[in-house]
Amino acid sequence: MEFKLLGPLEVTYERHLCTPHAPKVKKVLALLLLRANHVVGLDAFIEELWGDKSPNTAITTTQTYVYHLRKALGGAAGQKAAEQIVRTAAPGYVLKAGDEEIDIKKFDSLVVRAQATAAAEDFHRTARYADEALSLWTGAPLADVECGNVLRGYAVNLEEQYLSAQEMRIRAEMQLGNHRKMIADLRSLVAAHPLNEWFHGQLITALHRSGRRSEALRAYQHVRELLRRELGLEPSPELWQLHQRILAADTGDTAGTAGTAGTRARAPHDRVPLSPAGSARRASAPVP
Repeated sequence: MEFKLLGPLEVTYERHLCTPHAPKVKKVLALLLLRANHVVGLDAFIEELWGDKSPNTAITTTQTYVYHLRKALGGAAGQKAAEQIVRTAAPGYVLKAGDEEIDIKKFDSLVVRAQATAAAEDFHRTARYADEALSLWTGAPLADVECGNVLRGYAVNLEEQYLSAQEMRIRAEMQLGNHRKMIADLRSLVAAHPLNEWFHGQLITALHRSGRRSEALRAYQHVRELLRRELGLEPSPELWQLHQRILAADTGDTAGTAGTAGTRARAPHDRVPLSPAGSARRASAPVP
């Protein structure tokens, strides 16, 4: 049996789709999968299904949802197999599955490999493993599940893991000199995550190193206007320094623009809010 959560929730058995349709049964399945091979207590199910408005019948209703989940899985794999997959285990239930059956587990394994090869500076394999990990994603995690209090936290964490894998892939490709190859992907990432300054910085760098200096400068102006409009902030010192290095490239004057930690040139309006909106929390990763 195969389980997918990195996109719409999907269950297949020997290529036959057996995903439950009922929204709350899908919630139960998602929670079991995210804690696969670990017992999920009834309190976690109740919190996810009803929050602080649980009915007096919450426990028996949860048991009913588990029954319907087993029925959906049993329709493809057989009822005995379904009962072995979703087992009763005090104080709740546990879903038994191998790592190779759950896309999140496969993603985690590939990310670990990518991290190890990055540490060894084997960037070809880093890029390959990161790309394989990202290929498992077919959309936002749990895309068709109406997440409650518990699942929402998992979904946010998965999104962060996705961004980290993207960063690892981009770093590896840039180390390999594949700047031109990365431009289209970086444009898509910037469009999807407009306040992520690290992605903007990588796009500007890729454009500049591909000999597209004017486009790189326009990309900087775009992110600068975006940040001023949305957050009332100037770009980060790292982005500002990158801009200065591109401007200095024609004249060869790099004094004061290369910048290292503790010795950088100071940007005008250096992270000073332009308006009260500047106090908003920034949604971006640092530019190395």
